Amino acid sequence: MRFLLSAAVAALLALSACDGAPGGVPERAAPAPILTTEQAIDEFTHARPQEARVTHVALDLALDFDAKEVGGTATLDVLAAPGASEVVLDSAGLRIESVADAQGQPLQWALGEADEEKGAALTIALPSAGDAAPESARTIVITYKSAPEAEALQWLSPEQTAGKQHPFVFSQGQAILNRTWIPTQDSPGIRQTWEARITAPADLNVVMSGIIQGEAEDAGEGRHTFTFRMDHPVAPYLIALAAGNIEFRELGPRTGVWTEPETMDAAHAELTDTEAMVTAAEGLFGEYRWGRYDMIVLPPSFPYGGMENPVMTFLTPTFIAGDRSLTGLVAHELAHSWSGNLVTYSSWRDGWLNEGVTSYVENRISEEVYGAKRAGQEYALSFAAVEEMVATLGADNPLTAMRTPAGSSPFDTESAAIYDKGTVFLKTVESIVGREKFDPWLTQWFDSHAFQPATSEMFLADLRQNLIKGDAAREERLMLDDWVYGTGLPANAVKPDPAAFADVDRAVEAYAASDALPFEAWGGWTTAERMRFLQEVPQQRNATQLAALDRALGLSATGNNEIKFLWLELALKNRYQPAVQAAELFLGSVGRNKFVSPLYRALSEQGDWGTAIARPLYQRTRAGYHSMTRGNVDEILGWSE
Repeated sequence: MRFLLSAAVAALLALSACDGAPGGVPERAAPAPILTTEQAIDEFTHARPQEARVTHVALDLALDFDAKEVGGTATLDVLAAPGASEVVLDSAGLRIESVADAQGQPLQWALGEADEEKGAALTIALPSAGDAAPESARTIVITYKSAPEAEALQWLSPEQTAGKQHPFVFSQGQAILNRTWIPTQDSPGIRQTWEARITAPADLNVVMSGIIQGEAEDAGEGRHTFTFRMDHPVAPYLIALAAGNIEFRELGPRTGVWTEPETMDAAHAELTDTEAMVTAAEGLFGEYRWGRYDMIVLPPSFPYGGMENPVMTFLTPTFIAGDRSLTGLVAHELAHSWSGNLVTYSSWRDGWLNEGVTSYVENRISEEVYGAKRAGQEYALSFAAVEEMVATLGADNPLTAMRTPAGSSPFDTESAAIYDKGTVFLKTVESIVGREKFDPWLTQWFDSHAFQPATSEMFLADLRQNLIKGDAAREERLMLDDWVYGTGLPANAVKPDPAAFADVDRAVEAYAASDALPFEAWGGWTTAERMRFLQEVPQQRNATQLAALDRALGLSATGNNEIKFLWLELALKNRYQPAVQAAELFLGSVGRNKFVSPLYRALSEQGDWGTAIARPLYQRTRAGYHSMTRGNVDEILGWSE
């Protein structure tokens, strides 16, 4: 597959020869600041960055598919405060073989007792600075291997891929999983530049979330080495890797897609709007600063819809519907190039700063590329998700707050509070101050904090200083603190246009009253309209009603996974036996947690009927799910190996 790499390298090499150091190698960016306010503290790391912090990671690793491990060295540049004698890293299951300084002299190190949630502290004695180096700059070299069960890595057998001939591996680092394969300070507020040399079997290609440097090199013994660089400081969870029988196809001057050959035609066709999305985003909120925007469509076991790894978004194949109706996912991951990757939360408690802002930007990109109708419908779905969350959990539930309060885990906060409530918040601010003022303010927020961490209090302070500017009446109308720190849905929330789903809502009323099905209208509805219908219809249906619904709307046969999921969830909640086989096929072919966990939950809530289906099915499918998905379903089913 080496010839396949050449097309990609031709497109990518121009990005590695930018202004900077001699020879076309860009200079490494200055270290990003470490925030020290209370909101900035990340309780899910062992690191003490105020004393000694990692600024750069250089990986030299080999992929071993038989042992299911990566192994080699991680060379870390460390910036130490005066008097600091050690640096503390994060490790979860890493097998440390040795630690040395840049000259190969051994350094003392100790691996602490593992915490169930955040792993173990890897404490390393700092070497003295070299004669030519600043007093505070140190280098340490860690030789190590990941464990076969490293949670960030999913090793797939050939049978689990589209081509069935070659193995595959991909990483998923967010939230705190990269410490299972990279020894570093695994915290979003400790931004790091990085580079990597990855050696893999010669019949596979490797991609990472950095710019590839030249052609793959022959490493001997049937292996090749790939080299990557990321010269912007990024949150450590954004270091990502994938390797398999993948090929590249260009989408535009700075966009392209990687995937298995068997998936390429469908993926490429679905992603043809990507270059237009990048252009639209730049027109809204300023320059795209990462050079290229490429994507890889992964095998179905990938647990998320997408992951915004810089220059290489990871995507689930479940977004491929054949009509580009689910490409809001791509707009979302692209939007992270501004909110999340460019400006990143310092603490996991500020999840909305990444995801809520991104969901708002996604909606604006969608409006530019697909029009106001689609954007309005997508906003209405977000608003409905917030309303449902509040109705289900209660308006005073701390898990409905955008910034997760003390006493609650940010990993337990409802996704609607982070994504959808954040969208509604910014839409509300926009409507009160006007786009002509809001857009320049948001653009300057991205510019002012580019490649740096941020907190909720910083966001609100910037908004007050540069947008509200002392206008007391506007401050009162915006209810900023209620939005960010309060629970429920604030009273000033901008409601969606009631016309967005007027036809659909009338169809729902007719169906609820007399089982009248929108057979003719369904064919002309958008995906958002179809989702709205399935979400709003009465959720208690008998077998006759479900059979009629399926027959009239072709739900079991749909190729749109969002629609299929809503149908299967409705059917399983009503113990509709004819849908069981379709559900088993679906759960055996996708690993996206958004679909998998709710369907197993729907089964588990149906007593003996559901348990008799769920447990043997999960026993067959569990090994094909990512560790994150497995953890969720294990809890739902009370599963124990």
